[in-house]
Amino acid sequence: MDIRFMGLDSPIFNALTHMLDSDDFPSAGVDKSGPASAPSNAYVRDARAMARTPADVKEYPNSYQFIIDMPGLKSSDIKVQVEDDNVLVISGERKREEEKDGVKYLRMERRVGKFMRKFMLPENANVEAISAVCQDGVLTVTVDKKPPPEPKRPKTIEHSSIKT
Repeated sequence: MDIRFMGLDSPIFNALTHMLDSDDFPSAGVDKSGPASAPSNAYVRDARAMARTPADVKEYPNSYQFIIDMPGLKSSDIKVQVEDDNVLVISGERKREEEKDGVKYLRMERRVGKFMRKFMLPENANVEAISAVCQDGVLTVTVDKKPPPEPKRPKTIEHSSIKT
């Protein structure tokens, strides 16, 4: 498949890919003297946070479920919000443990830093009926569906006959 066909050969996509793949994120930012069309650091940081937060989305007859692994996080570290009346935002931050005297890391593989996912909710999502439960390191956000609208019934209009 030709990658240009999918629109993935743009300079912005290449810059994002380079920054997301880089372990040295702050210094991998866009050169300040670069083109004005280059993505901002905040945009890249958000894109990176979203790329590193995998989620499962399920649809049930009466609800939608969003499932994200959150091992070792407290509920105070996780935020679930609705923006613009139809965007579900799950975000937070995973922090490194405080170092104790005499203890040093030999290897650091677990991800730390901000995480975020945004989901555009369908029209039938009831944003007034959202619940979130974090159990055994798995966050499950349930968004109830609105009941389907009543089918419109034909309106009968009374009429009278004209006498001549």
